[in-house]
Amino acid sequence: MSHELITYYDDATGERSGLTAGELGSWTAATAALLTAECGLARGSRAGVLLPPHWQTAAVLLGAWAAGIEVAFRGWSTAGLAPDTGPPLDAVFVERRRVGSWLEDVPEAPHRFVLGLAPHGGPTPDVPHGYRDFPAVVRDHLGTPPPADGVGLREVATVDGTTYGEYGVVAAEVARNRGIGPGDRLLIDATASEEPLTWLMSPLTAGASIVICANLDRTLLDARIAAEGITHFD
Repeated sequence: MSHELITYYDDATGERSGLTAGELGSWTAATAALLTAECGLARGSRAGVLLPPHWQTAAVLLGAWAAGIEVAFRGWSTAGLAPDTGPPLDAVFVERRRVGSWLEDVPEAPHRFVLGLAPHGGPTPDVPHGYRDFPAVVRDHLGTPPPADGVGLREVATVDGTTYGEYGVVAAEVARNRGIGPGDRLLIDATASEEPLTWLMSPLTAGASIVICANLDRTLLDARIAAEGITHFD
């Protein structure tokens, strides 16, 4: 399984999905194309991401960043709160179960995408009015080359003004502090690590691969660590 860069389990449903670096890169490029070529967003546009750790969340975040779009992330720990993100958002990505929830206040944006986080990027059931089904629409862009222009270290990555260079330095430091290095395989409890810096960027920056477990069943933990070649568990 070690050829997979990112693997996702849901122990409540039995789902397992895995993507190689090339496959994740394809979804990342498709997301960037969706936001730029189809939605007309430009570098410096702003996208809100209300999604849990998942391989599709990784594609959304990496695709937005590849296009030079500033990201505002909000996990369940801030559900119901509306932090000041400055100017209005240009796009928002939200998990289906958060739409209409009394716990959540989904920001307004002209481009609104919903994700059911179904196995293998399947369609989202019961897409709410005013939203587009991200897995369905992004598939039209699979095979699109990544953006020709890379982002600069001084360009802004997040709506709080953090640059790509600053974000990369912090991600590398987090990886060092956790003892994560090239070739490691990190097992992540999705309920305990919502911040993308922790579950996504620090392992990738270090050259490690990621195994995300939603609804983690700890009775399966030892077998999973052995089967996936896990070197670190968070």
